[in-house]
This record gives sequence, C-alpha cells and structure tokens, in this order.
Amino acid sequence: MRRPGMRRNPSFWRRLDSASRHAWPASCTIFGLFIIGLPLGIPGQAELRPAFAMACVFFWSLYRPASLPAPIVALTGILLDLLGLSPLGLWAVLLLLLQGSTLAARRRLAPQAFLLTWVSFIGLASLFSCLGWAFQSLLTLSLLPVVPLAVQVLACAGAYPALAGLFIRAHRGPAAGELA
Repeated sequence: MRRPGMRRNPSFWRRLDSASRHAWPASCTIFGLFIIGLPLGIPGQAELRPAFAMACVFFWSLYRPASLPAPIVALTGILLDLLGLSPLGLWAVLLLLLQGSTLAARRRLAPQAFLLTWVSFIGLASLFSCLGWAFQSLLTLSLLPVVPLAVQVLACAGAYPALAGLFIRAHRGPAAGELA
C-alpha cells in the first residue's frame, strides 16, 4: 500500500534515460571535437575546433550548466589542445574562464532574445580567442599571424547560430531532462 507523499524508486531504464539526457551536452561536445578533428580537408577546419568548443561551452553553460561541469570543460580544453597542437592546458583554462563568465552572466543572458545572446557570445569568443593568440605569441616570443585569429573569430560568429539551433532542438527534445 502506497502512502501519500511516497514515491516509487525509478526503474533502471528510467535512470538510464535520465543519465543519458544529462550526459548529452558533454558527449555531444567531445564527439563533435573528434569529428572536427578528423583530417577532412575542409578549409579553415583548424579554426572550427575552438569555435565549436566555445559554442558548446557557452550554450550549455547558459541553458543547462549542471550538464557540463567544470571537469568536462577542462577535458574538452585538453582535447582541443591535443587536436590543435596548442600548449597543453591553454584551451582548458580559456574554456573554464568562458564557462565562468557565462555562468556569471547567466541570469541576465538566459531570458534575453537570441540576438543579444549571439552578440554576447561573439564578444566572449573574441576575447578568449585573442587571449589564446596572445599567450601563444608570448610563448613563441614573436607575434603570430593575425589572419588565423580573425578567421577563428569569424568562424565563431558564423557557426554559433547554426549550432545553437541544433542545441536548442536537442535541449527541447532528446536531451530534455524533464522528459526522462
């Protein structure tokens, strides 16, 4: 006999469904980096990797921060460093700073229109791309070319609307935690 206020333990399949929906953002981010890391011969492919990672960290930190914890973001940054041959830990730190900035502005940004969110992402992505460029220039003791930096910032600005559209569909559909 069930008493009022007592809940049954969820079944194994229900818990598995909930865990997979919770893990969707992290697995999508890691899997996407592996796909973009394949030698596909796409022009500007190297600049797409940081753009994809920053878009994932920004979007999921803004709309579902519990699904993309800091250790996963750091792992994403290390994977990005290994795929892009940048100094180990550079993108881990930059992505963690991006996540922290996004979480700090989350209350103001989340209810805003897409255009304001997109402009905010472009600003943050530009800032952290420039920081990465500056740090790598400092390590080599010379100014690195600015063209790849500009392409990376443009890739961030151009890729975010398409990626956000996919992420919104996933957020409301297969990755929706409340449907578990």
